[in-house]
Amino acid sequence: MRASPKKNRLSIGRLLARLVLIAAGLSALVPVLWTFLNSFKNRVDIVSAVPRFFFTPTLENYVYVLSREAVAQGLVNSVVVVGSAVIAGAVLGLPAAYALARYPLRRADDIQFFVLSMRFLPPVAVAIPLMVIWLQVGLYDTLPALIITYSLLTISVIMWLAIPAFQGVPKEIEEAAFVDGYGAYSVFWRIALPVAARSLAGAVAFSFVLVWNEFLIALMLSSSNAKTLPIVASELSQQGMNVPWGILNASVVLLSLPPLLFLGVLSGFLNSVFRQKKT
Repeated sequence: MRASPKKNRLSIGRLLARLVLIAAGLSALVPVLWTFLNSFKNRVDIVSAVPRFFFTPTLENYVYVLSREAVAQGLVNSVVVVGSAVIAGAVLGLPAAYALARYPLRRADDIQFFVLSMRFLPPVAVAIPLMVIWLQVGLYDTLPALIITYSLLTISVIMWLAIPAFQGVPKEIEEAAFVDGYGAYSVFWRIALPVAARSLAGAVAFSFVLVWNEFLIALMLSSSNAKTLPIVASELSQQGMNVPWGILNASVVLLSLPPLLFLGVLSGFLNSVFRQKKT
C-alpha cells in the first residue's frame, strides 16, 4: 500500500525540522570546536589562508596564559566575586521570590517588573552611577564593590526565575504541612525548596554564568586590584597584525571551563538526588 500524501508531508516536515535543528546545533558547536583547536595551534597555522585541520599541537599558548600572575589573580578575583554574589543572590532572592509567590502584595506585579527592569538597562547605564558611588565612598576597584554590584544582578535574576518555580509547587502540600504544625519558615525550607529544587538550581546556575561572563561593569568598576578573569583575558590581545590568536583562543577556553564545570557538577548532583527520590 502506498503511503498517503498527508503522511508523506508529515515525514518530509519532520525531516526538514531535524535538518534545521542539526544545522542550528552545528552553527553553535563548530565555533566552539574551532576555538578549542586554535588554542593548540601556532600563530602560523592559525593565520594560514587555508584552514589547517592537521597540525602539530602545542601547549605554549596555555603555558603563556597560566604562567601570568595577572591571570591567577583574575581567576581568584572572579571566584571570590562571582561565588559571593551567587550565594548572596540565592540567600536573599529565594526567600523574596517565595514571599511574592505565596504572599502576593498589592504591588507584587510592579515589584517583579522593577526587579526585571534592572536587566533592561544597558550595562553602561548601571556602571556609571555605581562607579561614582564607589569612588565617593572609597570602594572603587575593590572586591566588595564588585560583590555588591554583582549581587544586585544575581538577586534580580534569581527572583524573577524563582517566582514561577515556587508558584508551581502544589498549594495542597503546603496546606497539609501547615495542618501538621509546620510554620511558614519550615514550609519554605522543608517543602517549597525541595519540591522546586530543580528549577531553582537552574536559576542559580544561570545567574552564575551571567555574572561570570560579565565584562563591561567589571571593566568600569576596576582598574588594577579587582580585575576579573574576563578583563584579564581581554588584555592579552594587541592591536594591529600581531594579535596573538593562539593565546586569545587559549584564554577563551580557560575562561569557559569554570561555568562548564559548575553546570556539570550541578547537573550530576541533581541527577543523583532525583534518582534517590525515585528509588
